[in-house]
Order: sequence, then C-alpha cells, then structure tokens
Amino acid sequence: MSSWNPEFEISISDSEDEGDQLQKKFSGRESIIFVIDANLYNRSELLDNALVIIRRAFLSGLLVNDRDLIGLIFANTKHSPEPHEPNCLDDIIMPEKCAVFLPPRQLNTAIVQMFLRFVETAPTQFDKIYGVAPEDEGCNFSHMLRLCMDLVQHCNYLIDNTTIVYLTDIELPHPHDSECYRQVLQKAADLKGKDVEFHLIPMIDIFNYDLFYKEFICLIQDTDIDCFEPTDPKRLREMLANRKFKQHYVRRSLGHFKFTLGPNLVLSAQYFNYYQKGKKPQKVLLQRTDSAVVRKHRITQVRKQDEEMDAEEVKDVNIKNAWYEINLGSEKMRLSYEQVNRVRNLHPPGMSLLGFKPRSSLASAIYCKTANFMYPDDIHIEGSKRLFRALWEKCIEKEKIAICLFMCRRKSMPRYVALVPVQKNTDSETHEAIMLNDGFKIVYLSCATYIRSFNLSDWNTPDNDANDDGLQVCEKLMKKFRLDYKPDILYDPDLDQLQSKLLSLAFNVSYETLGSQYFPNPDIQTQRIQKLLPTFEEVFGTEMPEVSKRSSDKTSGSSNIAKKPKLSADFDVKNEAYIKEMIKNKSLNSCTKDQLMEILSTHFNKKAPKTIKKQDLIDIIYNL
Repeated sequence: MSSWNPEFEISISDSEDEGDQLQKKFSGRESIIFVIDANLYNRSELLDNALVIIRRAFLSGLLVNDRDLIGLIFANTKHSPEPHEPNCLDDIIMPEKCAVFLPPRQLNTAIVQMFLRFVETAPTQFDKIYGVAPEDEGCNFSHMLRLCMDLVQHCNYLIDNTTIVYLTDIELPHPHDSECYRQVLQKAADLKGKDVEFHLIPMIDIFNYDLFYKEFICLIQDTDIDCFEPTDPKRLREMLANRKFKQHYVRRSLGHFKFTLGPNLVLSAQYFNYYQKGKKPQKVLLQRTDSAVVRKHRITQVRKQDEEMDAEEVKDVNIKNAWYEINLGSEKMRLSYEQVNRVRNLHPPGMSLLGFKPRSSLASAIYCKTANFMYPDDIHIEGSKRLFRALWEKCIEKEKIAICLFMCRRKSMPRYVALVPVQKNTDSETHEAIMLNDGFKIVYLSCATYIRSFNLSDWNTPDNDANDDGLQVCEKLMKKFRLDYKPDILYDPDLDQLQSKLLSLAFNVSYETLGSQYFPNPDIQTQRIQKLLPTFEEVFGTEMPEVSKRSSDKTSGSSNIAKKPKLSADFDVKNEAYIKEMIKNKSLNSCTKDQLMEILSTHFNKKAPKTIKKQDLIDIIYNL
C-alpha cells in the first residue's frame, strides 16, 4: 500500500497544527507505455517473445479496459521512421536512436489490427524498418524517458498515473563513468513524486540488477536501496502478458466510511476487494448484415382526440412522478420514492466497534462471504492513519480481533464483521502472501439464519466406513492426481470463452481459449493410475451403470401396435427382391432418407429434390 506504511509513517505527536496533505481524487485515466529495446533483435527469439507478450497485453486491454491509454516505443534503433500518426510528434523533440510506433492512444480494433500485422512481418521487416543501433551508439536513456513523458503530456487526456514498461536484456545501458549515466540518475530523481512508475521486464532469466537498474528504480520509487527486492524475471513476463500491473489502490476502492471507535472518536477508512472480478461487457444487439450495434430508444406518447377539430394530437411525455402502490384491504396506499428512500436511509453507512475477542476464537476459514480488507486515509478526517496504526499494532501485540457492526453503503443491511490484523510476508511466494499487506482483513461473520440443516445420516454412518486397503488405494490415487494451484495463471473459463468469441467477431480470426492449457493432460493422468485401477476395482468392486428405461407410450391404441425393428443401416439396397418385399409389406418407414433416395434412383431411375420430406418420398415409391 502506497499511502500508509507502518515502517515509514511519521511518529505520533500531540501537535494538532500539522497539516497533512489530503490525497487527490482520481478521475482521469492511466497511461501505459511499452518500450522495447531493439537489441533484442540480435537474439530473434527474445524479440518474438516480447512482441507476443505485448500482443496478449493489447488484446487484454481491448477487452478489459477501454479507458487506459497504451503506447509503444522502440529504443536503440538505427532508423527512426515516422509513426502511423505523424501529427502526434508535433511540438515534441524526437531523440536519436528512438522510434515511436504508437503514441498513447485508447485501444480500438483498428489499432490492434495494425499491431497484429506488424507482429507477423517483424521477423523479416524489423531490421529493414527500424534496425539495431551499434553497441556504443545507443540512445540516451534519459532522452527516451523524456520522450515518454512528452507523449503523455500531448495525448489530450487527463492522466492520473503513467507506467513505463521497459523490455530489455541489457544490464547496463551506459558506462558508469559516462555523462549519460549521470543524466539518467538525475532524470530518475526528477520523476520522483510525479505519479510515474517504471517496470523493468528482463527478457532473460538471469539478470543482474546491481549494475544499474537497482539504483535507478529506487530513485524513482524514493525507497531505500537496501530494501530493493528483485522479482523473478519469468514471473514479471507472466504478469505483463496478463496486464496485471500494480496500480494505485485508490482506483480499486469500493468506498469510504467512518469507523467509530467510541464517543467522539472516529477515523476515516476505505475497504477493498482481494480479488478483481471479471467484468463482462454489456450485451448488445448486432445487425446480421454489417454487425452494426442496434440502439434502443423508448418514448412515451399520449394521444388526445379533439372532437371539434376532428383531429388527434400526439405529445411526448417525460414521466417524472412515480410511486409505489400497496393494497390494504379495500383501500390503496401510495408511497413516493422520497418516502421509501427516507425509510431506507435511517442509518448512515459506517462501522462501529463493539468489542474485542481473542484471535484463537475465530475459525481459519468462514464460508459466508468473501473477505475484504481496509486501509486508513486522511481524506475526510486527518490523523486517521495514526489512530489506525495504533489500533493495528495493539491488536497484533495482544493477539486480538475487533468485532464490529459494518454497513458498507446506503440502503444495505448491517453485517457483523471481525477485523483481523494481518502483516505482509515477503518470504512466502504463495498467492495468499501476495495479497496480504499491512492492515485489517474484514471477515464477515455468519448468523443463525445462515446455518443450513443437512441430514447426514444417509451416508455418514459406520456402515459406510472403508477398510484400510481402500484408504491406502485412495491415498495413492490422490498422490498421482496432482496439480500446482496458481491462480495468477488460471483463467476464468466462462470469461475466457466470451473473450475468444469477441476476438473472433472483431478480427474475423478464430482464437483458442487459454484456460485449458494449464490443466494436466487426461491421457497422462490415465497412464499414472493404470497400475492402481485393478486394485481399486478389487477393493471397491465395479459399479454397473444404470440403464434408463424408456417410458411406454400411453396414447390410445398404442399398446396394440407391434413394434417394428428398425432396418440396419448397412443392408443391401440393390437387392431388388428384398426391396419389392418391403414395398409390398409397406415397411419402408424403417429406412432412412438417404436409403430411400438410393432406392428411388437404383430401382426406378428417378431423382427427388433434397428438400423433400421423408414421408413424401415414401409415398412416391409406393405409388410407382
């Protein structure tokens, strides 16, 4: 969390004159600029991997978020061709050895198609169009950063946060004793505190940050160089392909509320989701001819008949006054929307502290509702961070949890929640450790009405206990069926299927779903348990599948009709005697339509249209 850190927070004092700067409201967009080092072309597989990663990021950005601006720049190029939008470089000083492929723009189908065509021709045309600058004549790294900032400033949008993503395999862009090296560090110090994030994506698995990028990144982030912890380059590439960047947490806030600790003691906080929900696009109707969007517009009209003029007057009416109507016996009671909203808003949203309980009294998992987490802010009440930190530290020290009454928003039902203090764990690499940060986790408590009543006596009885041999076989099967659970690489199958259909509709190209490729191969799993299957069947026996019985036809007279066996599909239709016998017995109903067509052409030298019905075809043969 960027705005509240217990280790770097200012000390608590009794001074009330300290004016902490209130956080600004985020109402603009985010800009993401990809910068590809042209030196990757020297190892063609690295450039191909970089373009494939950005291709997936472009497709994901087109489907997920249509407000973010995305740009693409090539650094250390030999040539600097004009971009597809030449006017975008007006009033911008273009540095040498750099090329702009796409200025920061909102993604659409045309832009993504242009990039996809470039990816197809890059292996053969990249050296001709852009080229690679010599090793000692590369671009100035500080000039490249200035170009990124100039493009963002001239994009004609309000930008809240700018992210520069640099893909390279060069560990040291400039020698330590050069003037360019000093300029880069000065530029990093200038970008400090300007809502600019720099993400380095090494395209090789072994990368030395200590030569240059460790100091450079710490200067931009304004952090201690000893606290720098490099991330695995392979994981960085996976996150980039999925567009899972670390964005400002204020943009993901579900809402602000006041936390009442006691009489005249209130702090300001906000709560968030642990998981980002996959938002599906709004459903639209498309025309069959050109796939144009069909728009709906509703108009309420009132017709008035003028008896004197013998004319009809039509007026458009905008309905403003509406009400709820309740029938109470023989009388009707009307309630306006204002009256109903007044009843719903009897209590303001917020959180009230009820008391404390030991940490051990709370179960490790409560399957009631997905937990949220809360952080403080000084937007509404100054000093909330300090009070929040004091409460957080005391709960950790005493191993306590806070029991509260939480009403998240207006017109919602209050819920009992438990505030569980959590700490960031940098040593673990599990998905739980990645989500946890310093703060309180909001755990929703269950009530008596939430508890379900199940009758478990039908299966959970001593009669159904398995013997030791059965337990050993099942234990071996569980060891054979193994899958590393990594939620950051597993896709939502429903959303993945929808996105594949949208991409196929937009680009007229079939796209395969991505979720299934991370699951194990069923054939390989079958081979793993092949030796255990005889033992499993010997212990538990073979279960015979139940054969569903066909329901008898209860229509009148159906029981007296004898069932005729259907004709085999491979009988000889050229047997003239057999066919004549079938025609004589009126038994052609057991033949398929294709067989009837062949009988008609083979024995009667006649053809029938393919659209003819089967019964009409049978009547034609009978009448011949």
